[in-house]
Amino acid sequence: MKFVKYLFVILTPFLSIMKAQPVSFNDYFTDQTMRIDYYHIGDANSEMVTLDHVYQYGIWAGSLKNLIDDFNNGAYYYKVFDAASGKLILSRGFDSYFKEYQTSDDAAKGIKRTYQESAIIPYPKNKIKFVLEKRDKQNKLNEVYSTEIDPGDLYIIKDAVKDNSVKVYKSHYSGDPHTKVDVVILADGYSAKDQKKFEKDLKRYTNIFLNQEPYKHLKDKFNIYGVFKSSQESGIDEPGANIYHGNVLGTRFYSLGSERYILTENNKAVYDLASHVPYDAIYIMCNSARYGGGGIYNFYCTFAADNQFSPYIFLHEFGHSFGGLADEYYTSDVAYNDFYAKDVEPVEPNITRLLDKDNLKWKNLISSGIEIPTPWEKENYDKMDYAWQKERRAMNNHIAELKRNKAQRKEIDAAQSEYNEKDKIHSDEVDKYLMSSKYWGKVGAFEGAGYSAKGMYRPMLDCIMFSKGTKPFCKVCEEHLIKVIRHYTE
Repeated sequence: MKFVKYLFVILTPFLSIMKAQPVSFNDYFTDQTMRIDYYHIGDANSEMVTLDHVYQYGIWAGSLKNLIDDFNNGAYYYKVFDAASGKLILSRGFDSYFKEYQTSDDAAKGIKRTYQESAIIPYPKNKIKFVLEKRDKQNKLNEVYSTEIDPGDLYIIKDAVKDNSVKVYKSHYSGDPHTKVDVVILADGYSAKDQKKFEKDLKRYTNIFLNQEPYKHLKDKFNIYGVFKSSQESGIDEPGANIYHGNVLGTRFYSLGSERYILTENNKAVYDLASHVPYDAIYIMCNSARYGGGGIYNFYCTFAADNQFSPYIFLHEFGHSFGGLADEYYTSDVAYNDFYAKDVEPVEPNITRLLDKDNLKWKNLISSGIEIPTPWEKENYDKMDYAWQKERRAMNNHIAELKRNKAQRKEIDAAQSEYNEKDKIHSDEVDKYLMSSKYWGKVGAFEGAGYSAKGMYRPMLDCIMFSKGTKPFCKVCEEHLIKVIRHYTE
């Protein structure tokens, strides 16, 4: 299977809303990185952006050719305009922790929160206009913030993020960062005595990544780095169990109230640590055996390293953060309310509201003769999975209670072992059930996706973005990931 072979099947009807004239990198940028840090503040009905600091460091890791992002994905875009001419010279779609907070119960109550965010761009030669745009309820982008930045400003911080205590590893290196996808895996919750464990974990997950399609046949398109900075203690925070550690990046379970959602609000620490290498995409590898992770498009992704399903989480969350893929599951609890607007087609490439079934966004991949929408054995699946979700929540709450009450270690371990066993049994039952369907392996439009049991559809019965376990991306997700890889590596 060759890279070129994939390129003929990745076009989709919604490819671009902003075709622009090609941008000559050397006309506008130097081969260094500018990081623009800002604060995103607000609640469900308000938001404000304030500039924090601007940094200059390192070489630019991205493509020198593809500077305009035409994927039409993400709740936000940041755009860079040449201040003198007004020409668009760079853009990138992304999602953010703040946007997720806006869908939470606290935000709906009017509780305002502040989140750190960063935009990474090549270092401009001349003054630029930096613009943030956000989608409205109809998915149209509108400006929410803009400011001018002079690259000669005396207040720009230069090479201040270097830390001599940090150790860098080249886990897989293929060549020039400008023509590779540069992935950095950051350590969190690894104490000084855990450094050898980090090295083993880094090697293990590099191999997992490079043995998963579409990355396997495109491994020469990737550089993978590890960056280690020791935490005060082993492990990451579990607020629901009243467990807190001095982990260097501040990752924690129970983000936005979800017990398995791992994020950090210490964005500056993440981007400072990542800046020790060229990077296009950030992983945070958490030294924990609990099931958990998280991924935000063009932001970062997290995963716990030592759970039985960690390889799945590792690949699933990168699908979010690198590919902008949506969650295809719908039975599990999430921290969001009405994440997708009703009667509006989602921008993500792998889910649809099927508002126009004759022009499905993945219509070039639909299996011959398949019915749209595609009937499947959903009723029995729902009964099975909703029952497990209820039991799973109760078991996890029990484990958290044992930890809060400082139960004996063997009692906690026994409860965790029982949970792990039942979780694996359920996952195997799901795989067996889906594989028994006559629609297994077919591309159609299967109801149930994007946290919605009704009215949202996914391309295939199963996918890494749908259920846990060792499995491929569906054909739609795989083809989209290839397109994103091409964007970074041309």
